[in-house]
Amino acid sequence: MTNDANSTNTPSAPTRKRIVVATGNAGKVREIEEALSDLNWQLDGMGALPMPEETGVTYEENAAMKACAAAITMGRTALADDSGLEVEALGGEPGVYSARYGNRPTDLDRNMYLLERLRGKANRRAKFVSVVILAYPDGHLESYRGEVPGVILEGPRGEGGFGYDPLFVPDGETRTLAEMSVAEKRAISHRGRALAALMEAHRGGEPEREVTRLE
Repeated sequence: MTNDANSTNTPSAPTRKRIVVATGNAGKVREIEEALSDLNWQLDGMGALPMPEETGVTYEENAAMKACAAAITMGRTALADDSGLEVEALGGEPGVYSARYGNRPTDLDRNMYLLERLRGKANRRAKFVSVVILAYPDGHLESYRGEVPGVILEGPRGEGGFGYDPLFVPDGETRTLAEMSVAEKRAISHRGRALAALMEAHRGGEPEREVTRLE
């Protein structure tokens, strides 16, 4: 009897689950795939395909719009996120409007506008919030939320990051997010915490899901 080194006794590698990320930003896709590396998922971006306008009034609504649109367009499970900064003294502003706060065109302009709005206010408490949605073609939705509380400084510090990072010091830290390395920020970020919750929920396979209709 001849021994075949390529016999069928060798187990085949498990098939990677393919997920589409509702973004055309390849860097963001890589960042999310790295955060979810323990799940061994294969993540693909949307390329140049159009995404719906974010018209929701909550992070959940905006993320669900994008995830559902991607799931319908691509015919497979899709992931999307939405995030923002909520400042206590401003009643939760800018919230879901963080990326277009005050109709200011750049991060620096929005940072300066936020500081103007906070002028004379003693309460500088704030938090970053991120919501990650998984949408399945059969209508299942999953939602995961991450938050990072902290304070808003009276002026920017640091050259890294983006958005409001130069103004925000997380609780337990002395540096702004803009003064941290990419790895340090990722370890405590609001999106990182939301993705960690997703990863924990999927360690043993897909969790129970509610069914909604994708429109």
